[in-house]
Order: sequence, then structure tokens, then C-alpha cells
Amino acid sequence: MTHMNLSQKFRYYAARFGRDESGTIAIETIIIIPVLFWAYLSMFSMFHAYRQHSISQKTAFTIGDMVSRETAYLDAAYLDGAQDLLVYLTGAEKSDTSIRITSVKYNANKEIYRRDWSRARGWMPVLSNKKVKALNERLPVMEHNERVMLVETWVKYDPPFATGLSNHEIVNFVFTRPRYAPQVLWDPSGGN
Repeated sequence: MTHMNLSQKFRYYAARFGRDESGTIAIETIIIIPVLFWAYLSMFSMFHAYRQHSISQKTAFTIGDMVSRETAYLDAAYLDGAQDLLVYLTGAEKSDTSIRITSVKYNANKEIYRRDWSRARGWMPVLSNKKVKALNERLPVMEHNERVMLVETWVKYDPPFATGLSNHEIVNFVFTRPRYAPQVLWDPSGGN
């Protein structure tokens, strides 16, 4: 080995280094562990997002079913309770939720949807008749003078890890026919 010149020594050591496999598992582990960790966090975040969407949707259907069964007037306390139920079932903060309940009537002669009343809690405003008319593609086909209760919920979602999912609102749009009465009424003295 002492009789080799510098370029021969370099080729000898480079070839020996290329054939040497000791320590490759440690290097592969150092490379792959962060990728596996990121993949695990991403899968957890996606599962969590799907779970929250499912819970939010089930909550909106629960509130819609609850409202559709009412035979007494709804009032401000009832609407506050509906928002509290949304907060409880979704596990969100009250400031991160909004709910809007609207009674919608269909006029088959004029082929338009009109609101009987609309009330909201949170940051969303009540629905005007103009906005109800704009929802005609999303509302069901109904008989003349039939009514549905429209329940809309918004829940702000913040993913547990920053793996590519962004903060967004989970929005639900649920309509249900009144079950035991032709219409669900709002108590005019019940506040806004």
C-alpha cells in the first residue's frame, strides 16, 4: 500500500467504502424515522378531521330532529340551548360555533321558498327572504304551503398537527319536516 500514488489510494478507499455495508441500518433509520413520524401525524390529523366532520353532521341532524318534534313555541332560551348542545356534542368552544334555525315555506303557485322566521346564535346572521330564495337548489321539492325546518351549523376546526390540513369551518345544512304539527312557531315575545 505504500507504493501507491495518491489517485490509486483514493480509488482503493472509495471502492472499499462502496463495498462496506456496516452502519447502513443506522443511516437508513435516521432517514426514514422522520418520514414515518410525519406520515403517522398526517394519518392521525386526517382521521381527526373526518371524525370532527362526522360528529358535527350528526349533531346538526340531532338538533334538526329535536326542532322538528316541537309543538310548543321556540324561544331565545331554546335557541341558546341548541347552541349549547352543539358546543357540548362537538367539543368546540362556544365562540367557535354558530347555529341558525329557519322555518321555510314553499309556495307552489309562485314556485318560491319563503321564510316564516329565522333566528341565529354566533356570528352568522339570520336568513332573509332573498337569501332563502337563493337556496332553492339546495332545498327539497315540497307540496304547496308545506314547511321544513332548516338547521345550519358552523364549527371552526383547527387540526391537531400542521401536516397540510388547514383551519376551516365545518358547515352543515339540514332540513326536516315538522313531525307533530304543521309548523314550528317562534315565540314573538321570546326575544331574538
